Amino acid sequence: MKAKQLSVFLENKSGRLTEVTDVLGAAGINLSAMSIADNSDFGILRCIVSDPDKAYQVLKEAHFAVKITDVIGFTCPNTSGSLAKVLRHLSDNGVFIEYMYSFANGDVAHVVIRPTDLDSCDKILAEKEVDLLAASDLYKL
Repeated sequence: MKAKQLSVFLENKSGRLTEVTDVLGAAGINLSAMSIADNSDFGILRCIVSDPDKAYQVLKEAHFAVKITDVIGFTCPNTSGSLAKVLRHLSDNGVFIEYMYSFANGDVAHVVIRPTDLDSCDKILAEKEVDLLAASDLYKL
């Protein structure tokens, strides 16, 4: 099941992440998950939020470079080899994953992936009975 993720481009300077979180917080938007990748000049904040369309608007109004990307969320047991099993289903079927981030909470791991082929990925995971997260559930983790 597809969900919306925000990608926010940030200059590598002190306070930029604070500015994003201030804007989102002031708009009543909660961050459910996030990941930051950087190089020497800029970083990319990828995040799942409680209201992606509203978050996009308020960040644009605050002059941030932001875009919305579709991703897929799923859960798997927080045990050795569980994630490998799910990823094997995808790689055996030629689905390439551009990036992924995850977090564990007790016995469950929550995973967000950006595959190159969202529809095939969604279909394969459903066929393999992977516990897909509805967008509404992912937004409120």
